[in-house]
Amino acid sequence: MSSKTFHVMTFGCQMNVHDSEWLSRALTARGWTEAPEGEAQVIVVNTCSVREKPEQKVYSLLGRLKAIMEAHPDRFVAVGGCVAQQIGRNFLARYPYVRLVFGTDQTGRVPEELDRLAEHGEGRTALLDFEDGYPAQDAVLPEDGPVSHLPGQAFVNIMKGCDNFCAYCIVPYVRGRQKSRQAADVVAECRALVQRGVREITLLGQNVNSFGLDKHGDGTSFAQLLEQVAGIEGLTRLRFTTSHPKDIAPEVIEAFGRLDALCPSLHLPMQAGSDTVLKAMGRGYDMQRYMGLVEGLRAACPDIALTTDLIVGFPGETDEDFRQTLDAVERVGFESSFSFMYSDRPGTRAEKMPFKIDRAVKGERLIQLQSLQEELTAKALAASVGREAEVLVESRSKVQGAGEDISWRGRDRHGRVVNFLWPEEAGDLAGKLVRVRIETAKKHSLWGKAVGEPW
Repeated sequence: MSSKTFHVMTFGCQMNVHDSEWLSRALTARGWTEAPEGEAQVIVVNTCSVREKPEQKVYSLLGRLKAIMEAHPDRFVAVGGCVAQQIGRNFLARYPYVRLVFGTDQTGRVPEELDRLAEHGEGRTALLDFEDGYPAQDAVLPEDGPVSHLPGQAFVNIMKGCDNFCAYCIVPYVRGRQKSRQAADVVAECRALVQRGVREITLLGQNVNSFGLDKHGDGTSFAQLLEQVAGIEGLTRLRFTTSHPKDIAPEVIEAFGRLDALCPSLHLPMQAGSDTVLKAMGRGYDMQRYMGLVEGLRAACPDIALTTDLIVGFPGETDEDFRQTLDAVERVGFESSFSFMYSDRPGTRAEKMPFKIDRAVKGERLIQLQSLQEELTAKALAASVGREAEVLVESRSKVQGAGEDISWRGRDRHGRVVNFLWPEEAGDLAGKLVRVRIETAKKHSLWGKAVGEPW
């Protein structure tokens, strides 16, 4: 095994994916080499604690790595992200082979610290402080090749942390208070990415709609930031996530009808369809407000694809509350949703709430909700048949092609997965745009025929 080799393992959201990709690029720039899990000198685990399940996966992984680390004492583990911020130095006490624990504001210091730990062969460190302001982090792009794991696409952080403190959510405790990035820095990064061939950019934040409203903002609103980024010459697609219904401004809704680059898709977490449950969650809006947003979005962009997050079995949720959630999901007609059973997160208000729902009841409700969503997804996909879609190709499809053709996988502007065939001799299509006529709707994706040449 050569020295200074690393392997990054990521759990959780797109912000974690973005942080992991930055770490990989930064380590490579400092002379490290990426290696398989079983061969790397350092394994970096970027963690998520938004729900109980991904947190437990981290402990399971660390237990599995024990045999490797004990057999090779020169190897070690670095644990970062939300669980690292939550558990802190206890990782060092519990796992002897964990030599670095770093919190969500300290990613920028990790490459230098890993250099030091690898060079000295001993020592253990915890980097857990929250920064006052958006944490400094050098821009690192590879000299050539894709800038992310999805050719032609890139994520750009515009803020960190959250000030909402929803009753069930651990994010403000593990990512800190909201800190907006300077708009000029965001635009400069986006412009540099487009110059490197990026066609689609996704702006990331815990609550992008409140960008600029904290003390660290420079006076630029989120709607103004969208305008600036969408105006970058050469940018084909612009998306953003995550969006809190409480804070979305009319100007942002109107942008879906004005900005050509802004894709007709929005992830708008509803969480529940009952006003009683929403109030207990501390979400800051009711269903009248939420449905008003849906109406406004569809007036601005009639074919917008809406997706959402949903929690079933929140403390005190009655059968009637759950029925209202089902009704709301059907009324909106979400194209897809991420739905979960409620689980206690340490330190949140909901953890201490009475009237917890039996796990069996939560499971039954989740099955019912997901069954409804499957029907709505099938309906939305079926409506695409016969239409043409602009597809940004991501990779070869897992489904085999026919004859001399290769099957490719990408997404249309609405975020729907589209598969199509293309001759093998045409070369690599990843990162290119292709017009596809949709011919068939599957359970979670579309199949079509390419029309014209890629560009």
